Amino acid sequence: MARAVQEGLLIDSHATAVGDDVELIMTHRNGVDCESVHRLAWETFLACTERAKRLKLYGAGQDLLSDAFSGNVKGMGPGVAEMTFQERASEPVIVFMADKTEPGAWNLPLFKIFADPFNTAGLVIDPKMHAGFRFEVHDLIEHKRVVFSTPEEMYDLLVLIGAPGRFCMKAVYAKSGEIASVSSTQRLNLMAGRYVGKDDPVCVVRCQSGLPAVGEVLEPFAFPHLVAGWMRGSHNGPLMPVSLQQATPTRFDGPPRVVALGFQLCNGHLVGPQDFFADPAFDRARHQALEITDYMRRHGPFEPHRLPLDEMEYTTMPEVMKRLKPRFAPIE
Repeated sequence: MARAVQEGLLIDSHATAVGDDVELIMTHRNGVDCESVHRLAWETFLACTERAKRLKLYGAGQDLLSDAFSGNVKGMGPGVAEMTFQERASEPVIVFMADKTEPGAWNLPLFKIFADPFNTAGLVIDPKMHAGFRFEVHDLIEHKRVVFSTPEEMYDLLVLIGAPGRFCMKAVYAKSGEIASVSSTQRLNLMAGRYVGKDDPVCVVRCQSGLPAVGEVLEPFAFPHLVAGWMRGSHNGPLMPVSLQQATPTRFDGPPRVVALGFQLCNGHLVGPQDFFADPAFDRARHQALEITDYMRRHGPFEPHRLPLDEMEYTTMPEVMKRLKPRFAPIE
């Protein structure tokens, strides 16, 4: 990516990793869905995959659903969150990156950030935020989208986003039309038709100056809410806020992790990052997450630790049910 900066394709870039996932943060002036930028990302992922294969790392490239680039990485495995906007006088941005979970993991935090006055004081006392926000929600099963306006349509919004396995927050906008947040909504199992690894979503949130403050954006993650994913993508567990150094899930391949990197944009350049969840203020959330982990693990293969049957259809469950079908008899 350094060469892409030198050649002018990118303004700036930052590469990191959360869990077993490579994360590429890039700024440029080419708008969303730029083929050249997507090709750069794709070729970077392929190069990392080849290196991982030479090292005999398990599951190398499992999130890449094709070897051929089709002009855009969307639908090819990697999670994508892109936004285009005019840089303000001060432009703080937080990039959230999660491992061992799915896109619906952002539903609760984003609702609290942009619609819950008990979390975000600016909704009450900031005249620029008092009108509320608009939420773009995607139905990942029917491949449709709907937009809700809060606070007036808050209850309708909650009906859908309370089912994060199907309905996911894609973007949040100020009532002025200014984009405030965007998330990845790729579901690997839906695209591949089988379990090939969990989705490991990302989310970008702009802060301040008519948008929630940095502290308001981080606050929801002080509560380690339950998300789907964890071991084999088939279990519910707490989303634990961690520093980059702690973003290495181990226990039962988890519990699910989330990292928050803060950047200040300056003419497109990424100043930072600040590793927000390295703050000891989130120690209690981590301790609570571990208590929840103990509780959920004691359920073993039982729900609600294991996902419901309708979310297990991309695992070995259909094969088991097919084999057992002849043994089922009518109840007299």
